[in-house]
Amino acid sequence: MLDKDFWEKRYQDKETGWNIGTISTPLKNYFDSIKYKNCSILIPGCGYGHEAKYLFENGFENVSILDLSPSAIEDFQKRVPNFPKDKLFISNFFEHNHTYDLIIEQTFFCAINTDLREDYVSHSHKILNKNGKIAGLLFNKHFDHDHPPFGGSKEEYQNLFKKKFKINAMEIAKDSIEPRKGLELFFEFQKLEKRILAK
Repeated sequence: MLDKDFWEKRYQDKETGWNIGTISTPLKNYFDSIKYKNCSILIPGCGYGHEAKYLFENGFENVSILDLSPSAIEDFQKRVPNFPKDKLFISNFFEHNHTYDLIIEQTFFCAINTDLREDYVSHSHKILNKNGKIAGLLFNKHFDHDHPPFGGSKEEYQNLFKKKFKINAMEIAKDSIEPRKGLELFFEFQKLEKRILAK
């Protein structure tokens, strides 16, 4: 089971092959395009928090990070000691009920069990403010194994999200790091309101 103990052991044993040691280029470029730096942002499954570090150091004032692993959050605190303590959450995303304007997706969706994907869509919709968005990266590949990362395809993701989100963008990331070239989809989904969903 991919629970708190599973992820904490991965961090303690340094089995974090997904960690590239810095912010990924597609997300850096996306963040650089955001004009309103006071928007409320959540990064679930933040891991070492490279994206949060970049945002915080570039004037974004309302960033929260969340992870099941205490070790991941503690490591982030050591590297970014001035980051607000009340914006650090060691908890389960599906039990987190603060609300946000933007959710950043970077290796969290692919790390949860695939039978939780519908729940991910529903809970993201629930905790986003009106016109809120999810943006980030998803794998454009199926993996032949029964452990994270779990992949998928553009068509699968569109079918999964389209009932509750408007697809603003979903395309092969042009600026992925070399090992992930052609394997990542950059996306931006915008929350649909209930009156639209009812049509």
